[in-house]
Amino acid sequence: MAYPAQLGFQDAASPIMEELMYFHDHTLMIVFLISSLVLYIISLMLTTELTHTSTMDAQEVETVWTILPAVILIIIALPSLRILYMMDEITTPSLTLKTMGHQWYWSYEYTDYESLCFDSYMTPPLELDPGELRLLEVDNRVVLPTEMSIRMLISSEDVLHSWTVPSLGVKTDAIPGRLNQATLMTSRPGIYYGQCSEICGANHSFMPIVLELVPLKHFEEWLLSTL
Repeated sequence: MAYPAQLGFQDAASPIMEELMYFHDHTLMIVFLISSLVLYIISLMLTTELTHTSTMDAQEVETVWTILPAVILIIIALPSLRILYMMDEITTPSLTLKTMGHQWYWSYEYTDYESLCFDSYMTPPLELDPGELRLLEVDNRVVLPTEMSIRMLISSEDVLHSWTVPSLGVKTDAIPGRLNQATLMTSRPGIYYGQCSEICGANHSFMPIVLELVPLKHFEEWLLSTL
């Protein structure tokens, strides 16, 4: 969960989000070094007499500032491609959850179990209990097991939506007539919040997502009490 005045990402709760944070730090360090070098060169140009202007036409300089950016782009691209393949890879899932976007709520269906489906609406502010988060709490949370591969099937019945949970590194568009797929796996139990990240209409900001990740034993108990 994000906290006030937070500048960075939320704490990672899945292997994919950990990889995304590592890649972010890796790229940010490269950007920092490039910015420092450019700032240093600009400061030299402003404070030093240009006594060796002929070096600007040297073939060696031309070669360096052509090859060096290409090498930097490769250093950035290789980890990026690796993470993209990791995010798209669908292993044998232990559970399949189908979610449909509506204006303006989510519908969930556990396809491995008969008649286990429900709608998830935002809890109105006047009905919140002490400690619950305004505009982020829902009446029906999605309960899922931890440390298990879960396949998400995401679509929409009206307009474009986007099913997003930042701390899990999941952001998949819900498109009418198309079934998108994502993999979800958490490394620790907890309650994780998200929101629709697509401008889907007047009440776009009022369709939150709440995942309650619990150990497998507690998930089975929840299933027995629900079915």
